[in-house]
Amino acid sequence: MTDFDTVRDYLTGLQDRICTAIESADGSARFTEDAWQRDPSDASTHLRGGGRTRVLRDGGVFEQAGIGFSDVSGSALPPSATAARPELAGASWRAVGVSLVFHPRNPYLPTTHANVRHFRAERDGETVAWWFGGGFDLTPFYPFDEDVRHWHRTARDLCEPFGGQARYDAHKRWCDDYFFLKHRNETRGVGGLFFDDLHDDFATDFAYLRAVGDGFLDAYLPIVERRKATPHGERERQFQLYRRGRYVEFNLVYDRGTLFGLQSGGRAESILMSLPPLVRWEYGFTPEAGSDEARLMEYLRPRDWLDEAGGQRA
Repeated sequence: MTDFDTVRDYLTGLQDRICTAIESADGSARFTEDAWQRDPSDASTHLRGGGRTRVLRDGGVFEQAGIGFSDVSGSALPPSATAARPELAGASWRAVGVSLVFHPRNPYLPTTHANVRHFRAERDGETVAWWFGGGFDLTPFYPFDEDVRHWHRTARDLCEPFGGQARYDAHKRWCDDYFFLKHRNETRGVGGLFFDDLHDDFATDFAYLRAVGDGFLDAYLPIVERRKATPHGERERQFQLYRRGRYVEFNLVYDRGTLFGLQSGGRAESILMSLPPLVRWEYGFTPEAGSDEARLMEYLRPRDWLDEAGGQRA
């Protein structure tokens, strides 16, 4: 078995385990699977491979939860990918990954995203580049300090065997910088971990990828249990739908994975499963001063969540 196959097997197993855990947490809905394969006769994209897109809809806890596995390859990368990495020009490539976005019903339960992936490029039978990337981040609408601290404590703890505090600090900062809406001057949420182009040592880097992938459920499920039944009304629901608009803005304007997938001719349905099922925009919306909705803005900036008590809801 090749190193790539070992990573692939881990990722398919990770998708299975997360689906089982989320179905259990939801309690009423199950994932449906859309297994897909690129048409090898389609010369318009030069892509090969396939994947498993799984979506849970209209559950007791999750309005929509999507988690996809893909294993795709191509004979060339789009210009957007080679501009910063000229050594990849003209190289064939293969990428495998698991990506998820969960949109809960309850406005007090945060939206979340996670992704773990592996990339390899070859030219004339020789590897010219390989790396791991991934991370997870949390997007609350009505933040609880207890939840944010738990999320970041879990992230810090899984970094311990891989450089400890220095690794956590670097990848937390990378997450804060990456999930930032420049046109809104705010972060997408309260961050977490983000890394890309990790290629120091295959065994160590793969172990870190597994720690991040496995750590996602440790970080998210306790929050689900605490917040899934929190009472809420139409005001909270409308604010949740409004703030989901920011999620859409980021994914369609800035997210490199979304842009790469669409520009390389990837499968649009799978790429765009991250978008929420319902969302709204409102021109010039300003929350009432001192309200819980206004309080959210205190959280949409990079902070040291493990040293600060933060806002007012514990």
